[in-house]
Amino acid sequence: MERKSIRRGGIRSAGYDRNKRELEVEFDSGNTVVHSNVGEEIARRFLASAAPASYYKDNIEEEFSARRLR
Repeated sequence: MERKSIRRGGIRSAGYDRNKRELEVEFDSGNTVVHSNVGEEIARRFLASAAPASYYKDNIEEEFSARRLR
């Protein structure tokens, strides 16, 4: 999965796998979380957001199941 550098609001980078519908988010802390069943439009809006941390908290964090990679 190719990640996009974000470097805002505590998020270092993120990437989306369209086939698996997974959104991978790496935080400044070094933790990486993968959210499952994320729609392409939600991922696109998150990756393009001027305030990615707010978008993540409002639309992704509690809405989609997650597993921690690191």
